Amino acid sequence: MSWLSRVRNAIPFVPKAQTAENLWHKCKGCGQMIFTKELEENLYVCPKCDFHERIGPHLRFDYTFDEGSYSALPSPRVADDPLKFRDTKRYTDRIKAARTATNEPDALLNARGTIEGRKAVVGVQDFAFMGGSMGQAVGEAFVAGVEAAIADKCPYIIFTAAGGARMQEGILSLMQMPRATVAIQMLHDAGLPYIVVLTDPTTGGVTASYAMLGDVQIAEPGALIGFAGQRVIEQTIREKLPEGFQRAEYLLDHGMLDMVKHRKELRHTLAELIDYLCAGTKAAA
Repeated sequence: MSWLSRVRNAIPFVPKAQTAENLWHKCKGCGQMIFTKELEENLYVCPKCDFHERIGPHLRFDYTFDEGSYSALPSPRVADDPLKFRDTKRYTDRIKAARTATNEPDALLNARGTIEGRKAVVGVQDFAFMGGSMGQAVGEAFVAGVEAAIADKCPYIIFTAAGGARMQEGILSLMQMPRATVAIQMLHDAGLPYIVVLTDPTTGGVTASYAMLGDVQIAEPGALIGFAGQRVIEQTIREKLPEGFQRAEYLLDHGMLDMVKHRKELRHTLAELIDYLCAGTKAAA
């Protein structure tokens, strides 16, 4: 038994539901131990070093929409294993495991609601679901989110987080790149903006498609954003890459992003952008 467990067990007023594992969180940025409650109150941003932890769709919706204003959109149904793919495990088993772990149908969820009174449809990729990988379900959800935004005459905002295309779906996953591009054009044809918030990490085919096609490109501090990995690039060009390469701040300095915003500022920033880009979306009182 560890010393932390002995101390915890000796405290009579700690509820049984609280354990050493969920009372504390070790920051991945600075390595400091933080009270989980303190981290939650700070929107899962380290109060010591400002490291932005990865969060799932439901927390993202809570932090983005006005309280009690949003409702989830149904997730489109697609074939689970169109190629009957198997590596060390069957693809269907991997999907079942991911669904059990996240309690979500796939890696992209949409919701509609208001952001400081402005109507919006928001999509969030969940990195916890097979690395947020882009397969048919993600492509269908993206198109469904755009169609919902067009129907509501409001912007579509996407929070990206992905390791790229889903290899188990082969060419079918790569086809989601042009499909998303066409959907964005549909949004523009309707005179509505498309806003991208890149979170850690956004890489691969997602970066090569809808993650870099926003009318406004925002990123959270420290987010890893790129196509190929840094090691692959260094081996290819046989040069050492600059410090902070592929991080949000570096990309902002080199013109790939419009702004880098702290999680606490994102909601207000999105509301201001909707005002600038899409007049007339103020929700009815």
